Amino acid sequence: MSLKSVSEASKTSVLVTGGSGFVATHLILQLLTSEYQVRTTLRTISSSSSLLQILKEADLSPETLSRLSFFEADLTKDKGWAEAVQGCTYIHHVASPFPAGAPRTDDELIIPAREGTLRILRAARDSGVKRVIMTSSFAAIGYGHPPQAEPFTETSWSDLTSEPVLPAYHRSKTLAERAAWDFISSLGFEPGVGGKAKLELTVVNPVGIFGPILSAKVNSSVQIIQKLLDGSIPACPRISFGIVDVRDLAALHILAMLDPTAGNERFIAVNDAGAVSMLGIARIIKNGRSEGKAVAKVPTRELWNWVIKLLGLFVKEIGIMVPLLGDVKNASNEKAKGVLGWKPRTLEETVLDTVDSLVKFEVV
Repeated sequence: MSLKSVSEASKTSVLVTGGSGFVATHLILQLLTSEYQVRTTLRTISSSSSLLQILKEADLSPETLSRLSFFEADLTKDKGWAEAVQGCTYIHHVASPFPAGAPRTDDELIIPAREGTLRILRAARDSGVKRVIMTSSFAAIGYGHPPQAEPFTETSWSDLTSEPVLPAYHRSKTLAERAAWDFISSLGFEPGVGGKAKLELTVVNPVGIFGPILSAKVNSSVQIIQKLLDGSIPACPRISFGIVDVRDLAALHILAMLDPTAGNERFIAVNDAGAVSMLGIARIIKNGRSEGKAVAKVPTRELWNWVIKLLGLFVKEIGIMVPLLGDVKNASNEKAKGVLGWKPRTLEETVLDTVDSLVKFEVV
């Protein structure tokens, strides 16, 4: 970063919602390293101490950490958001609400996701924020469609009318993003009255998010590698999915924040490897970390589909996998690379760095 860029960054306030999350913590780390004034929201301000400790262990200096401030705000409530966004040029809306326990109905997941997104956008509009960068998901793009050979692009939307009905998570991500675009459309894309630009929205749609954890807290995608390592998965289901490194996802958020052409655009976040099978991940681990007890339990064979289908009748967590069997969904990252100059890491680096971090924090 040039001296001029550092100077500009040091005067720019950026809000990251849900600062204790996997993606948000990596994003905060990169923003602070790039000299930005960073704000983050937490549902309870008491959790700020654990986030500060994580960032300290990531070798951020006290001077760097002094540019981070905390605000208590909940996506399901109005309180705190006006104060959190005041004076910010950009907002990274990374947080996604989740119920304290298993949701009794799909609406317990869907409604807070949609309303929380609109709450952020209204606060951004009222405070004169330049651009909101929203973390959506490939779940809002590639589901409810017949099998296709071509990679999905940003022009696709998940079909919520398809049968069987898509899971609540996929519908919540789709409906929240749809609501965000409808809100922006209602403002108009042209400059506002008096020369003040209207609020811009940029959406990032990641596939499965892997990469190094920064504490013993493990996100849902990384749990797949954790279970491969600890023997919870004795054989690999025949399912495949795209992967993006959390560090690359954070970098893409920042590129989408700064690029003048990124306003009111979507960007899929996926590495160059295409959809990879669970067995493929297991083989990368075995080949890349062949020594040590950490990889001793990693499976080397696949599980027959009929076994998954049978077990899925009795175990809900396994039943979720059944629709994924044999359904290979590839996604294109050409737009992110071509427009923003994004350069994702290799699949091997992401998987092995994930393994190393799980060992470092003694999760396995």
